[in-house]
Amino acid sequence: MHAFRVWAPFPKKVGVQVGQQSFPMTAEAGGWWTATVSSAEPGDDYGFILHGEGPEGPQGPFPDPRSPSQPNGVHKLSRLVDHTRYKWKDEHWQAPPLASAIIYELHLGTFTPEGTFLSTIQKLDYLVELGITHVELMPVNEFSGNRGWGYDGVDLFAPHHSYGVPDDLKKLVDACHSRGLAVILDVVYNHLGPSGNYLGKFAPYFTKKYASPWGEGVNFDDADNAGVRRFFCDNALMWLRDYHFDGLRLDAVHAICDFSAQTFLEQLALEVKKLSAQLRRHFVLIPESDLNDPRLLWSRERGGFGLDAQWSDDFHHALHTILTGEKTGYYSDFGTLANLAKALKQAYVYDGCYSSHRRRRHGRPPDGLDGHHFLAYLQNHDQVGNRAKGDRTSQLLSPGKLKIGAALVLTAPFIPMIFQGEEWAANTPFYYFTDYAEPELARGVREGRCREFAAFGWKPEDTTDPQAVETFDRSKLNWSEPANPAHTQLLDWYKQLIQLRQREPSLSDGCRDGVLVTCDENERWLVLERGEITVACNFGTRYRHIPLDLDRHKLILASEANIHGGNGINFPPESVAIFKQTNVAVR
Repeated sequence: MHAFRVWAPFPKKVGVQVGQQSFPMTAEAGGWWTATVSSAEPGDDYGFILHGEGPEGPQGPFPDPRSPSQPNGVHKLSRLVDHTRYKWKDEHWQAPPLASAIIYELHLGTFTPEGTFLSTIQKLDYLVELGITHVELMPVNEFSGNRGWGYDGVDLFAPHHSYGVPDDLKKLVDACHSRGLAVILDVVYNHLGPSGNYLGKFAPYFTKKYASPWGEGVNFDDADNAGVRRFFCDNALMWLRDYHFDGLRLDAVHAICDFSAQTFLEQLALEVKKLSAQLRRHFVLIPESDLNDPRLLWSRERGGFGLDAQWSDDFHHALHTILTGEKTGYYSDFGTLANLAKALKQAYVYDGCYSSHRRRRHGRPPDGLDGHHFLAYLQNHDQVGNRAKGDRTSQLLSPGKLKIGAALVLTAPFIPMIFQGEEWAANTPFYYFTDYAEPELARGVREGRCREFAAFGWKPEDTTDPQAVETFDRSKLNWSEPANPAHTQLLDWYKQLIQLRQREPSLSDGCRDGVLVTCDENERWLVLERGEITVACNFGTRYRHIPLDLDRHKLILASEANIHGGNGINFPPESVAIFKQTNVAVR
């Protein structure tokens, strides 16, 4: 027996098809329809039949907007799942504090050769050995086709069929918890994908008040928005409750248009807090936003949204431009050591100052927020996959500069995040890939990518076809590389940096007030001081004299063996060294 329920205020009549049988549904208050089917049980396929205005007759069956499983893709029937049948083994599990996190972002389809939930379990011991504490999964919800990034999802309650069945995802989360790894899931609430998106046939999920790059905006503040908010809040709560995720990364919240007195993000934060108290488990919400607005992170008492931490693209851009010299597109706002110094101290480079790329003032100072409210990274899926060639920093930088970048990410006052394969300088690219069956969608994706790349000076002939299977296959990690001597050196460097961060209290305290940064634009060196720890970097191509007192600095880790002193320390080209101060009070 199963009780079916769907929010559908648009149709005049709704039915449910289970297998080959159809059953009428009863209208209830608020646009809800219900039906109890005694013969329905987990594993059965079903869909909803909608009867609208006019003589065209019934439409459907359509997949359930809250479908728990789409084994045959976004256009086919949904499948019933009973979440209570899975026997969890993570009783009394609590995630490590976000403040102590080393986050590892991965894409299920390319992380292993098989690209499944179960095959990912085989690599968890590697992540533990590396020193990872939190695994962040790119979206796993159902999207069109068999391969993609997941940001064009349409069945947000269903794990993608190519990765495995729902219980396989639970086994992955369970396996992570058994190894002490917390798991964060990337979710997309600012838009839905174009293929298989049937929500608009059921209810006013979208509004013409706002336009987005993906079509009409999601209806968070227009008429009849209560059911829409309920849909997205319930989705977040489901991942935390039924799949035992420890937190959510909220994609591009700047694209959520919502002028409600209490915004959707505030409501979501409150409901997650209530679930946390009910289940006695700690949850985190990590928004991505390009607005540089600290109100996302300020407490509700201060007038903020009360979210936990935020991706810091300013930190990435400031570091990336110094290491690569790239100055096109949005990178044109960065490129000085002064930018990097500011990013190391407060995450936001643009905190109310003028942005030439945007041609306006941008951002606001992150007053009252410590470093644990920001994520820092040298790479992520966007900053690699949204390049024309999908090239990683290992294809752009020398080994010395790769070590500098890693050192600054892992000694900054922020929460460090590593993108899959970064730690061993993976040679495999990470492309943007899709699998749309509709030719017009495939063509639109190709053309749209070329337009975006033009701002960076990348030529169309340098791009790959997102629809090609080869584009996806070439993005898979090569797991023979970490054992290769050409990659082992950088992997060992990452391990040493992670161990150092976890060992030295000055590196994990998140205190921004005690961060001191000095730099010389002409000589191309920078020194970061955090309590007892000093990090000195030579970005230049020649030896540089950096004024450090060797009597007060003990060398504890260096990228080059031939760093030596005089009245200061002479640094080889493209090198970094980390020192521990002696006989000084910690600020």
